[in-house]
Amino acid sequence: MSITVQGKVIETDEEGYLLNRNDWSDEVAEKMSALQAQQDQVKLTDTHWGLIHYFRDYYNENKVHPTMHKLVMTLGKQHGEHFHDEKVYEKFLYDIFPHGPVQELCKLAGLPKPLADTE
Repeated sequence: MSITVQGKVIETDEEGYLLNRNDWSDEVAEKMSALQAQQDQVKLTDTHWGLIHYFRDYYNENKVHPTMHKLVMTLGKQHGEHFHDEKVYEKFLYDIFPHGPVQELCKLAGLPKPLADTE
């Protein structure tokens, strides 16, 4: 599969994950989100972008994406007092990424597809 962004063809696998991490840009993430939005009607908000960039930074630093547990433990505390409960924050993440937060964030951040047990 492929997507076209600003006249450049970007290759993806059959599930939409980038084949070349270096092809990622905000515009690529927007295009991927728009394709997903056609199915789910979801627009990227500041919260989405913050999580996308968190995943990219974490991956660049650790050479692995954060697990769902790590995501809940670290960012739940940063997104305000209303997320002091880990289960509430996890539900919030599934509300904004209904097909699985880790999977969708990896895809939108241009990272490799996560393994099945990383959820």
